[in-house]
Amino acid sequence: MVKLYRELLCEGVSKLKSHKIEDEEFNARELLGKALSFDCRSVEFNLTLEKEVCSDIEKTFMELVDRRIKGEPLQYLIGEWEFYGLPFKVGKGVLIPRQDTETIVDTVLKKMKGKADLTVADLCSGSGCIGIALEKNLVCKEIYCVEKSAEAISYLRENIRLNGSHAKAVEGDILDSRLIESFPECDLITANPPYLTKEDMEELQKEVSFEPETALFGGDDGLDFYRSIIRLWKGKVKKGGMIAFEIGINQEDEVMEMLVHHGFENVRCRADLCGINRCVFGFKPNCT
Repeated sequence: MVKLYRELLCEGVSKLKSHKIEDEEFNARELLGKALSFDCRSVEFNLTLEKEVCSDIEKTFMELVDRRIKGEPLQYLIGEWEFYGLPFKVGKGVLIPRQDTETIVDTVLKKMKGKADLTVADLCSGSGCIGIALEKNLVCKEIYCVEKSAEAISYLRENIRLNGSHAKAVEGDILDSRLIESFPECDLITANPPYLTKEDMEELQKEVSFEPETALFGGDDGLDFYRSIIRLWKGKVKKGGMIAFEIGINQEDEVMEMLVHHGFENVRCRADLCGINRCVFGFKPNCT
């Protein structure tokens, strides 16, 4: 009996739903698009749904569905995800770009509007989503994306090429004083550092557990990297320059206090679309 891709898609949706995978139809369409090598939002994909199933495609699709049921993130299975309207390659070893993180980009673009010839450093860059999005929307003289993980920096370099970005990938430890000394003074420093607490790590969702622990765990209270970055990098922020962080839930007060303690002014936080404070930023006084 002939089976159409439309019917195969329904089988995938049903299987995902039976295993309590949220947004089962969205997941199934994305996975079938991956198996077919089509964008699931394209006309070509919709036309293909009325065609007879190829057994190899069916096998590939159901394998992807099974991997999703076991908890593997959809973004890893697809291999690419959108952030700030740009495509980013992702996979095992690199943090997945999330919509929450667009808050830091929105905040920086508003605060840096009209400024030119900027020197920018994006620390803990991972896939490069923050740095590349900023490079595409600001007038930058230089922008550096710093990442320690060899696995992650391979995605960073690929994403720089994919987006035709002029950002420079720097492989190194952001806590290494020699690396810091090699950097010029910056108009802007951004970071989405690891910020999950010990308790958070013990209660990770299955999907998040597939992501690299080094990009997630921020010490017992989740704040280790903020303490170190502010202390070590504050000397690399120009007078009047800005530093901006993504933060975890309920971390805004502690991170703002750190910035104030180290002499930053006009320290504020900004909420994401869900109303959760997700970004903390401050400025280095012009008189220092």
